[in-house]
Amino acid sequence: MNAPPPHAGAVAPPGASAARALRYLIRVPLLVWHLLIHLPLVLLLITLPTSRLPLGGETLEERLIRAWAGGLMRIFGFSLRRIGTPLAGATLFVANHVSWVDIEILHSQRMMGFVAKREIAGWPVVGWLAARGQTIFHHRGNTESLGGVLHEMLSRLRAGRSVGVFPEGGTRGGREIGPFHARIFLAAVEAGVPVQPVALRYGERGDAQTVVAFQDKESFFANFLRLLGEPGRVAEIHFLTPIGPGEADGRRRIAELARLRIIEAMAS
Repeated sequence: MNAPPPHAGAVAPPGASAARALRYLIRVPLLVWHLLIHLPLVLLLITLPTSRLPLGGETLEERLIRAWAGGLMRIFGFSLRRIGTPLAGATLFVANHVSWVDIEILHSQRMMGFVAKREIAGWPVVGWLAARGQTIFHHRGNTESLGGVLHEMLSRLRAGRSVGVFPEGGTRGGREIGPFHARIFLAAVEAGVPVQPVALRYGERGDAQTVVAFQDKESFFANFLRLLGEPGRVAEIHFLTPIGPGEADGRRRIAELARLRIIEAMAS
């Protein structure tokens, strides 16, 4: 499914350092412009009454947020390729988890409130954006926190809004897709809404999963800076066959089926 990580001590190709420096030279000013000019403009526009106007099956606010997220990913060199169609209406979207870019990649395609670890709230830029994007923050390992998260998910789904989750509960270096925690699917079962699996694949046939992923003991800021200098590559977003209400018996079976569909898409 994934390309193996580079061998320790591998020598970079001639000119690689110069190419990376050139990418920083081009992308850093674009990133600064996107954060200091485009972002305040988007925030201003979504506070206006016109932000709730319908526009092609979504609101103007949702369209603006999607456009900003897509622009951010293009600055990082990602060419976005969507396969399949995200469901409209209340849906629980579940995806494999590789890096912080997953949230922005998904937001570029469909507006959804994510369930994410509480630590993300403290990350520069991304944490603030996540909060603005209606993220539900969860303290991992805290049963009381999970109960509150599930209650909020259920409330949003019943109100006709979508939620996105990474059921693995964390990243795994891009080398595998871990077991899906079944409890997170309880909200979809109780709300009677479909679950749509989403496979996130970086590079051609997923050969850059381990590159995009957090490296061993790599901080968010280090990953952010490293990816900003990486060569351009494709990012595939596979919206897979949904699992309708009542199609699978119980949350554990839904979790297994969603994981299986993502694994199959990653291997195709």
